[in-house]
Amino acid sequence: MTARGTISAEEAVSHIRSGDTVMVGGFGLVGAPLTLIEALVERSHADELTIVSNNIGEPGRGLGMLLRQGRIKRGISSYFTSNPEAVAAVNAGRIEATLVPQGTFAEAIRAAGAGIAGFFTPVGAGTLLAEGKEERWIGGVPHVLEEPIRGDVALVYAARADELGNLWYRRTARNFNPLMATAARLTIAEAGELVPTGELEPESIHTPHLYVDHLVLSR
Repeated sequence: MTARGTISAEEAVSHIRSGDTVMVGGFGLVGAPLTLIEALVERSHADELTIVSNNIGEPGRGLGMLLRQGRIKRGISSYFTSNPEAVAAVNAGRIEATLVPQGTFAEAIRAAGAGIAGFFTPVGAGTLLAEGKEERWIGGVPHVLEEPIRGDVALVYAARADELGNLWYRRTARNFNPLMATAARLTIAEAGELVPTGELEPESIHTPHLYVDHLVLSR
Protein backbone atom coordinates (compact mmCIF):
# COMPACT_ATOMS: atom_id res chain seq x y z
CA MET A 1 0.00 0.00 0.00
CA THR A 2 1.48 3.34 -1.01
CA ALA A 3 1.50 6.36 1.24
CA ARG A 4 -1.04 9.09 0.59
CA GLY A 5 0.02 11.34 -2.28
CA THR A 6 2.43 8.85 -3.88
CA ILE A 7 2.28 6.53 -6.87
CA SER A 8 4.38 3.48 -7.74
CA ALA A 9 7.61 3.86 -9.67
CA GLU A 10 6.18 1.62 -12.40
CA GLU A 11 3.15 3.89 -12.81
CA ALA A 12 5.37 6.96 -12.80
CA VAL A 13 7.66 5.81 -15.64
CA SER A 14 4.63 4.82 -17.73
CA HIS A 15 4.38 8.53 -18.53
CA ILE A 16 7.68 8.34 -20.45
CA ARG A 17 7.21 7.72 -24.17
CA SER A 18 9.62 6.61 -26.87
CA GLY A 19 11.46 9.61 -28.30
CA ASP A 20 11.02 11.71 -25.16
CA THR A 21 13.66 14.02 -23.74
CA VAL A 22 14.16 12.91 -20.14
CA MET A 23 16.00 15.04 -17.60
CA VAL A 24 17.62 13.03 -14.81
CA GLY A 25 19.06 14.66 -11.70
CA GLY A 26 22.28 13.67 -10.00
CA PHE A 27 26.02 14.23 -10.01
CA GLY A 28 27.38 10.78 -10.65
CA LEU A 29 25.02 8.68 -8.55
CA VAL A 30 24.69 11.35 -5.84
CA GLY A 31 21.20 12.78 -5.93
CA ALA A 32 20.16 10.47 -8.76
CA PRO A 33 16.59 9.06 -8.65
CA LEU A 34 17.77 5.45 -8.62
CA THR A 35 14.37 3.89 -7.93
CA LEU A 36 12.86 5.70 -10.91
CA ILE A 37 15.82 4.79 -13.13
CA GLU A 38 15.50 1.14 -12.12
CA ALA A 39 11.78 1.21 -12.95
CA LEU A 40 12.54 2.81 -16.31
CA VAL A 41 15.03 0.03 -17.03
CA GLU A 42 12.87 -2.86 -15.83
CA ARG A 43 9.27 -1.73 -16.35
CA SER A 44 9.30 0.51 -19.42
CA HIS A 45 9.89 -0.14 -23.08
CA ALA A 46 10.39 3.52 -24.05
CA ASP A 47 13.41 3.89 -26.32
CA GLU A 48 15.05 6.40 -28.65
CA LEU A 49 15.39 8.58 -25.56
CA THR A 50 17.33 11.81 -25.27
CA ILE A 51 18.84 11.89 -21.78
CA VAL A 52 19.71 15.22 -20.18
CA SER A 53 21.96 14.45 -17.23
CA ASN A 54 25.33 15.58 -15.93
CA ASN A 55 26.67 12.14 -16.85
CA ILE A 56 25.32 8.84 -18.20
CA GLY A 57 25.62 6.96 -14.92
CA GLU A 58 28.41 4.47 -14.30
CA PRO A 59 29.04 1.06 -15.89
CA GLY A 60 25.92 -0.97 -15.13
CA ARG A 61 24.71 1.54 -12.53
CA GLY A 62 22.11 4.25 -12.75
CA LEU A 63 21.68 5.45 -16.33
CA GLY A 64 24.48 3.06 -17.27
CA MET A 65 21.86 0.27 -17.14
CA LEU A 66 19.68 2.10 -19.67
CA LEU A 67 22.73 2.61 -21.88
CA ARG A 68 23.44 -1.12 -21.89
CA GLN A 69 19.89 -1.74 -23.10
CA GLY A 70 20.55 0.46 -26.14
CA ARG A 71 17.60 2.73 -25.38
CA ILE A 72 19.47 6.04 -25.34
CA LYS A 73 19.57 7.81 -28.69
CA ARG A 74 21.29 10.99 -27.52
CA GLY A 75 22.99 12.26 -24.41
CA ILE A 76 23.18 15.93 -23.42
CA SER A 77 25.77 15.95 -20.66
CA SER A 78 28.88 17.52 -19.17
CA TYR A 79 30.80 14.35 -18.22
CA PHE A 80 30.46 11.34 -20.50
CA THR A 81 33.87 10.19 -19.25
CA SER A 82 32.49 9.10 -15.85
CA ASN A 83 31.14 6.08 -17.72
CA PRO A 84 33.69 4.52 -20.12
CA GLU A 85 30.86 2.56 -21.73
CA ALA A 86 29.17 5.83 -22.69
CA VAL A 87 32.41 7.07 -24.25
CA ALA A 88 32.69 3.81 -26.21
CA ALA A 89 29.07 4.11 -27.37
CA VAL A 90 29.68 7.65 -28.61
CA ASN A 91 32.89 6.69 -30.42
CA ALA A 92 31.12 3.73 -32.04
CA GLY A 93 28.24 5.93 -33.20
CA ARG A 94 25.65 4.08 -31.12
CA ILE A 95 24.52 7.27 -29.39
CA GLU A 96 24.74 10.95 -30.27
CA ALA A 97 26.57 13.19 -27.84
CA THR A 98 26.04 16.85 -27.07
CA LEU A 99 28.77 18.04 -24.71
CA VAL A 100 27.85 21.10 -22.65
CA PRO A 101 30.18 22.82 -20.15
CA GLN A 102 28.77 22.26 -16.68
CA GLY A 103 28.00 25.88 -15.85
CA THR A 104 26.33 26.37 -19.21
CA PHE A 105 24.46 23.10 -18.70
CA ALA A 106 23.03 24.32 -15.38
CA GLU A 107 22.18 27.78 -16.71
CA ALA A 108 20.49 26.42 -19.84
CA ILE A 109 18.22 24.25 -17.68
CA ARG A 110 17.52 27.16 -15.34
CA ALA A 111 16.72 29.36 -18.35
CA ALA A 112 14.14 26.84 -19.55
CA GLY A 113 12.42 26.88 -16.18
CA ALA A 114 12.52 30.67 -16.00
CA GLY A 115 11.13 31.20 -19.50
CA ILE A 116 14.36 32.77 -20.81
CA ALA A 117 14.77 32.36 -24.57
CA GLY A 118 18.57 32.27 -24.54
CA PHE A 119 21.69 33.77 -23.00
CA PHE A 120 25.20 34.76 -24.02
CA THR A 121 28.23 33.24 -22.31
CA PRO A 122 31.97 33.48 -22.99
CA VAL A 123 32.37 29.77 -22.18
CA GLY A 124 33.16 27.82 -25.34
CA ALA A 125 33.63 30.86 -27.55
CA GLY A 126 36.28 30.22 -30.19
CA THR A 127 36.16 26.44 -29.68
CA LEU A 128 34.45 23.54 -31.43
CA LEU A 129 31.58 23.94 -28.95
CA ALA A 130 30.69 27.26 -30.58
CA GLU A 131 30.25 25.86 -34.09
CA GLY A 132 26.90 26.85 -35.58
CA LYS A 133 26.04 29.21 -32.73
CA GLU A 134 25.55 32.96 -32.87
CA GLU A 135 28.59 34.83 -31.59
CA ARG A 136 28.73 38.35 -30.23
CA TRP A 137 31.43 40.51 -28.66
CA ILE A 138 30.29 41.88 -25.28
CA GLY A 139 32.62 44.05 -23.22
CA GLY A 140 35.44 43.21 -25.57
CA VAL A 141 35.02 39.48 -24.96
CA PRO A 142 33.58 36.95 -27.46
CA HIS A 143 30.37 35.25 -26.33
CA VAL A 144 28.16 32.54 -27.80
CA LEU A 145 24.39 32.30 -27.66
CA GLU A 146 23.11 29.28 -25.76
CA GLU A 147 19.51 28.10 -25.95
CA PRO A 148 17.51 26.67 -23.04
CA ILE A 149 17.48 22.92 -22.43
CA ARG A 150 13.96 21.62 -21.88
CA GLY A 151 12.59 18.16 -21.16
CA ASP A 152 9.41 16.23 -21.70
CA VAL A 153 9.87 14.54 -18.34
CA ALA A 154 12.15 15.31 -15.38
CA LEU A 155 13.15 12.60 -12.91
CA VAL A 156 14.49 14.17 -9.71
CA TYR A 157 15.48 12.95 -6.26
CA ALA A 158 14.84 14.66 -2.93
CA ALA A 159 15.83 13.41 0.50
CA ARG A 160 12.50 14.52 1.93
CA ALA A 161 9.08 15.46 0.58
CA ASP A 162 5.80 16.32 2.22
CA GLU A 163 2.46 14.93 1.10
CA LEU A 164 1.80 17.95 -1.12
CA GLY A 165 5.05 17.34 -3.01
CA ASN A 166 7.22 20.11 -1.57
CA LEU A 167 10.84 18.94 -1.82
CA TRP A 168 13.96 19.27 0.33
CA TYR A 169 17.36 18.17 -1.01
CA ARG A 170 20.28 17.13 1.20
CA ARG A 171 23.60 18.89 0.71
CA THR A 172 25.33 18.17 -2.63
CA ALA A 173 22.53 15.77 -3.62
CA ARG A 174 20.68 18.96 -4.45
CA ASN A 175 22.87 19.53 -7.57
CA PHE A 176 20.76 19.74 -10.77
CA ASN A 177 17.51 18.45 -9.26
CA PRO A 178 15.77 21.75 -8.43
CA LEU A 179 16.68 23.20 -11.83
CA MET A 180 15.33 20.19 -13.72
CA ALA A 181 12.13 20.17 -11.69
CA THR A 182 11.19 23.50 -13.29
CA ALA A 183 12.31 22.75 -16.85
CA ALA A 184 10.15 19.82 -18.00
CA ARG A 185 6.56 19.38 -19.08
CA LEU A 186 6.11 16.68 -16.41
CA THR A 187 8.12 16.34 -13.19
CA ILE A 188 8.32 13.07 -11.26
CA ALA A 189 10.01 13.33 -7.88
CA GLU A 190 11.48 10.41 -5.96
CA ALA A 191 11.69 11.01 -2.22
CA GLY A 192 13.73 9.18 0.38
CA GLU A 193 11.26 10.11 3.10
CA LEU A 194 7.66 11.33 3.13
CA VAL A 195 6.53 13.64 5.94
CA PRO A 196 3.15 15.20 6.74
CA THR A 197 2.24 18.49 5.09
CA GLY A 198 3.47 21.34 7.26
CA GLU A 199 6.44 19.48 8.72
CA LEU A 200 8.92 21.07 6.31
CA GLU A 201 9.84 24.59 7.32
CA PRO A 202 8.72 26.92 4.50
CA GLU A 203 12.19 28.46 4.17
CA SER A 204 13.77 25.00 3.81
CA ILE A 205 11.67 24.02 0.79
CA HIS A 206 13.86 23.97 -2.33
CA THR A 207 11.20 22.96 -4.88
CA PRO A 208 7.59 24.06 -4.27
CA HIS A 209 4.94 21.41 -4.87
CA LEU A 210 3.48 23.33 -7.82
CA TYR A 211 6.41 22.04 -9.91
CA VAL A 212 5.84 18.39 -8.95
CA ASP A 213 3.32 16.28 -10.86
CA HIS A 214 3.96 12.85 -9.31
CA LEU A 215 5.68 11.64 -6.16
CA VAL A 216 7.36 8.23 -5.68
CA LEU A 217 8.98 6.79 -2.55
CA SER A 218 12.50 5.33 -2.81
CA ARG A 219 12.87 1.60 -2.35
